[in-house]
Amino acid sequence: MSETIETPTTRFLAAHGIAYTMHDYEYVADPGKIGLHAAAGIGIDQEKVFKTLMVEIDKKQVVCAVIPVHQKMNLKKVAALFGGKNARMLGADKAEALTGFQVGGISPFGARTPVPVVFEKTALTLDTLYINGGGRGLVVGLAPADALSCVNGQTADLTVDPTT
Repeated sequence: MSETIETPTTRFLAAHGIAYTMHDYEYVADPGKIGLHAAAGIGIDQEKVFKTLMVEIDKKQVVCAVIPVHQKMNLKKVAALFGGKNARMLGADKAEALTGFQVGGISPFGARTPVPVVFEKTALTLDTLYINGGGRGLVVGLAPADALSCVNGQTADLTVDPTT
């Protein structure tokens, strides 16, 4: 664990008076499994580690969806939540240009261009939420209520139902 690493995320959290812990791990570029590697790398259960997904709704609005690393996002649910019909993952180049973070290091905190943030509702059941800290191989741990409040976030059911 390291408290000395500074990123746009840590500066954002500090500016909002949010207490957090910083954890670093060896980043592994494995598309679709980066969050799983992060959870293993910091030794935290997958249910407590969340990934940040940049989503484009109806080709006109971008939102940040935050879900547990071991789950899949339901794009139809995300689109409906923001009054849209279709949602798709934002391309890597667009996501990086919009947020100022590299893919694999995108955080909902401290992005270059703020967008609406929605967290999977299960985040509120946790004592501590772990999420990207603004760089590849960095994770911050913080209280879910603090995570929501500092980005004016909301919660919703965002994941694919495992029974379907």
